[in-house]
Amino acid sequence: MLAEDLIQNWTRQGLVLPRNESGAGSHVMGDPCIVWDEEISNWRMILFSDPPGHGQAIHLGDPSEIGPGSWQFEGPLVFTNPEALPGGSTHKPWVVMDPYRPNHPAKIDDHYLLVTVSLTRDNRKVIQQARAERLAGPWTLEEDLIISAGEMADFDAKHVDAVTAYYFPDRQELLYFYMGYPHQAQARAVSPYGSAQGVATRGLTEKTVTKLGVILEPCQQTGHWASGWVGGLQILPGKEHRWIAIINASPSAPNPQDKTIAREEPAPSLGGFAYCDEEWPVTNWQWYPEPIEWIEDLPPEALANGEGVNLWRQHILLLPDGSAALFYNSGFYGKEQMYLKKAGAGTV
Repeated sequence: MLAEDLIQNWTRQGLVLPRNESGAGSHVMGDPCIVWDEEISNWRMILFSDPPGHGQAIHLGDPSEIGPGSWQFEGPLVFTNPEALPGGSTHKPWVVMDPYRPNHPAKIDDHYLLVTVSLTRDNRKVIQQARAERLAGPWTLEEDLIISAGEMADFDAKHVDAVTAYYFPDRQELLYFYMGYPHQAQARAVSPYGSAQGVATRGLTEKTVTKLGVILEPCQQTGHWASGWVGGLQILPGKEHRWIAIINASPSAPNPQDKTIAREEPAPSLGGFAYCDEEWPVTNWQWYPEPIEWIEDLPPEALANGEGVNLWRQHILLLPDGSAALFYNSGFYGKEQMYLKKAGAGTV
């Protein structure tokens, strides 16, 4: 469980997974998903490593000592049927987790599941699912897409992105959280073109997902840290609230006239929290009032170490000694590497 006093109480540890000089991971190292791998008795990180868009790293040594220098990049994921990728590439993979045991993968019919964001030939983002007997892979993609873009007026008409997923064994149901980008202005006063966080479900006996709509739209309070656009999230059981989500978002609203590379996610991206008190976390999510950190508050040593512009996808790893680690990628859009903060024992 995640304690409330953890939310702002982090100590910066520095660069934990830098970009490689060339080849895989030379542009981006980020968007981590960390799970316990029984085969190696240690942590395995599945991540957005660009090129080609996906990769994995393993932790070396004591599982509670996860600082800089303790991760070994293992290269891209392996797919048995890459021809199933509609446009030939995929990125931002995520291992389906057990929601009640953070950082532990779910296993269904002796297989692990992975969700990933793929590009179609017309450059639209869609979501696929794969399965494997080992977390190291290889992964076999399902034939059909899991989540596609919605209708023209929907919040997710342009793209679906930044997927995370959880298997609720008590319901025998998969729960997918994802980022939706609109084509048209949405019916909100603040940031009508901003992306929002949506949710979809799929029972084990069902062939298709059911979209349930938006659960977190840009906050309708001007100047709020999440009032511009909403990124990807990770859920954890809370103490004062039933569920806590760590999420990245921005106070900057997208401008439909903007043609720059970061037009859909204008800087700054910030990390922060939302909460939900429902047993089934598909409604009634609320934003926390402040982010973990504003860009202008980054200390000089963080700037000197390459942080700045954006604090992208945030991921919490709960450690055996009762401490917690916060991983995030920072840097200009498409030039990011992974950093780490920690909170001490007794906060989990």
